[in-house]
This record gives sequence, C-alpha cells and structure tokens, in this order.
Amino acid sequence: MYRNIIRPLLFLLQPETVHHLIVNFLKIGFRIPGIAYLVKKSLRVKDNRLKTMFLGIEFDNPVGFAAGFDKNAEVYNQFSNFGFSFIEIGTVTPKAQAGNPKPRSFRIPQDKGLINRMGFNNKGVDYAVNQLKNKRHKTIIGGNIGKNTATSNDDALTDYVICFEKLYDHVDYFVVNLSCPNIKDLRKLQDKDSTITILNKLTEIRRSKSPYIPILLKISPDLTNDQLDDVVETFNITGIDGIVATNTTVSRENLATNKKQIEEIADGGLSGQPLARRSTDIIKYITDKSDGTIPIIGVGGIMTVNNAIEKLNAGATLIQLYTGFIYEGPAFVKRINKALLKNKSN
Repeated sequence: MYRNIIRPLLFLLQPETVHHLIVNFLKIGFRIPGIAYLVKKSLRVKDNRLKTMFLGIEFDNPVGFAAGFDKNAEVYNQFSNFGFSFIEIGTVTPKAQAGNPKPRSFRIPQDKGLINRMGFNNKGVDYAVNQLKNKRHKTIIGGNIGKNTATSNDDALTDYVICFEKLYDHVDYFVVNLSCPNIKDLRKLQDKDSTITILNKLTEIRRSKSPYIPILLKISPDLTNDQLDDVVETFNITGIDGIVATNTTVSRENLATNKKQIEEIADGGLSGQPLARRSTDIIKYITDKSDGTIPIIGVGGIMTVNNAIEKLNAGATLIQLYTGFIYEGPAFVKRINKALLKNKSN
C-alpha cells in the first residue's frame, strides 16, 4: 500500500514539504487515544533474540533512525512506535539557524536516492534540551552535534563543547558530525589534527561527568584508505567509543538519473542506494584494519533487507535508516527485524 499508493502521492510534493507534513501528523495523530498502540502492535517486532549490546547499552533490536529527520527532538517517541530501537536527533547546533536557501532537498527516484543541502537547519541546542527533558523517553536517544554555519573552523571547538555540555544529561550517546558536506568548510575539520583536538576535548570533559556517555565520530564515505587509517588511529588516540559509517557523499558516479538533472540540482550530500556499496566497504575496511575492535553503527544506502544484513555482516553492530525509510515506508523496520530473526533461526 505504501509503495503503490501513499509514496506516489507524497512524491508529488517537495521533500521538505513532506517532512513538515509528517512531523505535524505525528505530533497530532499520536495524541489520538489508541493510535500509538495500533502502530506499535502492527510494526514493532519484540523478540529477545534481537536484543543487541552496544557500548554498554542494551538495544531492543539493531535498527535505528538516523539523524536528519528529528532535527529538533520533537517526534522521537512517536517514531519509536515504528519499531526503531533508537533515534538520533539533530544535527543540533548551539544557536538556531535557518540552514541553506531553498530548495535544498531533492529526490532522484531512478537511483532511489536523495540529494540534500539542508545546512544543519535546527532550532538550537536549548530547544532540543527542553524537548528531551520535558518528556519521558520511550527509546534510546543519540545526540548528533555540529557547529553553526557562521562559526569559523578556528572557533568550531567551542560550538561542539556547548552542545556536548548542554545535551550531556539528556542523551544516551553522542555523535560528533564533522563530515556533513552541506556546511561550508566543515569537512576540513576531518583532517586528523583537527578531529583529534575536538575529540580529545570532549573526552576530557566527559571524565568529570557521570554517567559515562559514549562518543562516536561520524565519517564521510569519500575518505581515502589513508584517511580511514587516520580514523582508526584517531579512535585509538582519543578514547572515543565508536564510529558511525557513513554520512552522505558528494560523489555523483554511476547514477541512472539524467546528468543534466543532476547538474541542475548541483551541490548536496547524496544518500540512498548509490551509497550502499561504498558505506558497506568502509565498514568492512575499518573492521578489518582494527581487527574488529572498533564498534560501528552502519548507515548509508540501506534500501533493502539485504543491504541491512550486508552492513551487519561487514562489521556494524547497529544500523540506521533514513532514505530507505522514505522510499520503503514504515513497515521497512519490521521487514529487517523479521529477516534478522529468520537468519538466527537458520
């Protein structure tokens, strides 16, 4: 029903319009008595065999919702009813910002992909904190943090510290986002020295806090093998807890979509099916290079059940959806978890 009826209707609208419609629908619809129960009953898969330990946290299943949708921590409880065991909010920045000019989100259905250049549009860290502290969490929450666009790279550390300090008591793990292609010059912070400086400061701050909250680094799929070797070394030097692999890509190779259309869309991070193989390859590379010692959340191009299984087999412990959820619909999480159970039975 979703792929044949609902998705074609939603795809008549601009992606960002659909995003706002869904957020508002979730806010209003789940206030109706019984709706949350019905959705949960239909879409959640409860089975102890799916329980997954990751960084000392027990997850009901290995499937989470990636950062980028619930930017302002407004609908994480609603989304937990769709079967996700964890929701990553953000990317959150110290100050509210509008993001890049519109239009800034584009579908490329021929490739089952999305190109976005949202630019960390969000209501700021204080708003997110209020959303988190005023509600009882029904799911595990990750906090994806970044810097404001107007903040220079020289001052970026301060922005990450602000978000880290303010969110610390309200999330279950952190993701440090230095790899988004949609913030001017942000990815320059991915160079080894800059990354180590930021991560060392956050782990230093954490030593004075309780409880211990894991810190992960989100990396780009466009890194070379030498840069991935630096990621492994950075993990060992800084004492962070894991890697999220991967963010969106700036590559436009091997797309079926008309080249002219891609050129008209211009800049932005590409997600969806074109990213599937590269993301999985990076997971495997890091796993092999570290002898499996680096905990990994796999994300990027999970558009089929097989894509999900491939990432777990490559070395990821958890996986995250975003574009796949948009293309495949709410039942996608259930299909993945059912497949994982089937594999465990074989």
